[in-house]
Amino acid sequence: MVTMNDLISLMLMLGNDMFFAMIPAVGFALVFNVPPKALKYCAIGGALGHGTRFLLMHWGMPIEWATFAAATLVGMIGVHWSHRFLAHPKVFTVAAMIPMVPGVFTYKAMIAIVEINHRGFSMELWGVMVENLLKAIFIVAALAIGLAIPGLLFYRRRPVV
Repeated sequence: MVTMNDLISLMLMLGNDMFFAMIPAVGFALVFNVPPKALKYCAIGGALGHGTRFLLMHWGMPIEWATFAAATLVGMIGVHWSHRFLAHPKVFTVAAMIPMVPGVFTYKAMIAIVEINHRGFSMELWGVMVENLLKAIFIVAALAIGLAIPGLLFYRRRPVV
């Protein structure tokens, strides 16, 4: 049974997660020369994507599938905003995906490779490297496919069915 304290704690963690996801989204939007009027939408997209992934992972979904669902949601919202503001969807979505890039898993895989080079081969280090590398690859693939799905659904010349 979920108590009120658990719910409050979850909402505080979710708010913290979403707030800190806005920062890299806006930072990369500035790097990508997104128009100033679209910066707030990049921040909202980054927060919604990362927050969705956070909640799905909290409820037990693996990070790869949670990333796929969050990327698809951000892509759908980006398509909606692109119709509303007459801009390309990538203006809103690419910078919003940056907070979900798997930097920690990639870093751990690279550190394992360096350790294998420095200390020599061991099955433990090899396992750490393979696990983290595969997780990073699947998360990046989930981001790419999730970002592409709305475009494939809404910008087709022929119907899906």
